[in-house]
Amino acid sequence: MDNKLAHHLLWERLRTGDKNAFFDLYAALYYPLVNFGIRVCADADTASEATDLVFTTIWEKHESLTRVDNVEAYLRTFLKRKLLRILERKRKINDALFNAGADGDWMEMSYEEFIVKVQSDELVKHQLKNALEKLTFKQKQLIHLKFFEGLSYEQIAEQSNQTIKTAYNTIYDALKILRKEFNA
Repeated sequence: MDNKLAHHLLWERLRTGDKNAFFDLYAALYYPLVNFGIRVCADADTASEATDLVFTTIWEKHESLTRVDNVEAYLRTFLKRKLLRILERKRKINDALFNAGADGDWMEMSYEEFIVKVQSDELVKHQLKNALEKLTFKQKQLIHLKFFEGLSYEQIAEQSNQTIKTAYNTIYDALKILRKEFNA
């Protein structure tokens, strides 16, 4: 069976909620998509992050996915759009940091401003990456929605099928872990 047909069959099973089909599709297309992403943005970490987001999104929205004839081409387009959004966000962050200047009082910053400032420093970026590894998948997902997508707690609760209180508590717990890791 050729890859295009195999991917199409996995996609159709994925649309019905078949986790095994999702994992099989992930195994078949993850590295080709990351390699494609690297060619688009010339950054392996960004390509990997965007590919993870693509697969997370298709699983979360599997019930509303449409039929696709060429799954790999569809996912490449999806990945390219995701990469462009990530690169635009990084450009905006860099512009904001350049306009704000390098020095400032970190103690008076909101947590969102702190995250933006952290992303400009390579050493602290490494610490942030290590701290994020301490979070659960759900915590990482909600932190991403809150601080990188800019969603409100109501939107996060709706998107993650949780109550607002649960979303708030999950993010609060994740922030406690991150603060602890940065103060260690």
